[in-house]
Amino acid sequence: MSDAAQPTAAEVRAAAEAVKTALDRHLAAVERRSGEDDPAVYEAFNELAAAAETYDELLYDRYDEVTPFEIPGADDSLPPYTGPEEPSALSVLIRRDYAVVEPQRLLAQAQRIEAADEEAGSGAGASGTVHGALGLLFGEFEPDEIASRHKEFGLEEGDSTLWVTAADEAPEPGEWLEAPFEQADAQRVVCRFDVSAVFDDEIDDEPDDEPDDLDADLDEDEDLEPLDADR
Repeated sequence: MSDAAQPTAAEVRAAAEAVKTALDRHLAAVERRSGEDDPAVYEAFNELAAAAETYDELLYDRYDEVTPFEIPGADDSLPPYTGPEEPSALSVLIRRDYAVVEPQRLLAQAQRIEAADEEAGSGAGASGTVHGALGLLFGEFEPDEIASRHKEFGLEEGDSTLWVTAADEAPEPGEWLEAPFEQADAQRVVCRFDVSAVFDDEIDDEPDDEPDDLDADLDEDEDLEPLDADR
């Protein structure tokens, strides 16, 4: 950030005061909460998170310093739920990414499908191209079966996510077919399940408290005596 765009010391101080105020409001809301899902507590939590994030950004921009706050970002959290308390309908939105790592295996599987289907085999030979093979593959197998057998089809799994969203009523047949994901509302997500290699990387990055090589520790102890076989 350029010097001209840097926040002033007064702006940083004001942001710090906003954090203090938000802390007091959050504690007061917790002390007065009427139940486990009290919306006032949730609102105070969000206000505190926003104030802390603003202060963290201004502090860094002005003084090149950071805070110990861990602010949940938009990528790893959902906005407050605003859907119906008792949904009468739901939608399940699924995204699964794959990489085509073995095109020849994919083509071979598609050729088997085409050969087993006389009508498809008499066509233009869709199994001869990767995009044609993918069309045959996903036309023959359910997405869940492809997910469980992806290696057989020359595919490698990437990230995936599943969102369960609440609705006031079931849509009319064909209502959203032209743009099935256009009206997905994150504020109506009841729950979501994510799978990503990045989660495995985070686990691998955690320090291991156990010694890597116990034998190496024993080798370094020069005072160890050999056991007497007669004892």
